[in-house]
Amino acid sequence: MSKVPMTVVGAERLRKELEILKFERRPKIALAIGEARELGDLKENAEYHAAREEQGLCEARVRDIEGKLSHAQIIDVTTMPNTGRVIFGTTVTILNIETDEEVTYRIVGEDEANVKENLLSVSSPIARGLVGKSIDDEISITTPGGTNDFEIIKVEYI
Repeated sequence: MSKVPMTVVGAERLRKELEILKFERRPKIALAIGEARELGDLKENAEYHAAREEQGLCEARVRDIEGKLSHAQIIDVTTMPNTGRVIFGTTVTILNIETDEEVTYRIVGEDEANVKENLLSVSSPIARGLVGKSIDDEISITTPGGTNDFEIIKVEYI
């Protein structure tokens, strides 16, 4: 399997979630299963079945995170010289030429993306249109909402 780009912050978030799942949630689930077993007949024991289902979901998420971390290529743009080019991990401010609206995005891995926090997936249409471009470049980006023209006004390696 190929490497998946991930920022330092994204990798740290996944590691924290993994730690919580392994050392907090797993023991609580095991305790709930033990308590539910003491209630008697397991075939008709709703608490037992709910705890087992929660255990399955927890273990699936643990495997998912471990897999993502094992295939992650962690990229730290703060260690790179700022060339003014948009690359994975950079924070870029763009100006919508039609509306004069300024927006700042950080280009991150797919698992880190969150539009509400202005974290764009590297595979999103806007990020694909920005990667490789430089400050003062004017670009047209086609999104599901239509085509928009932007100017890159700031690129930060933070």
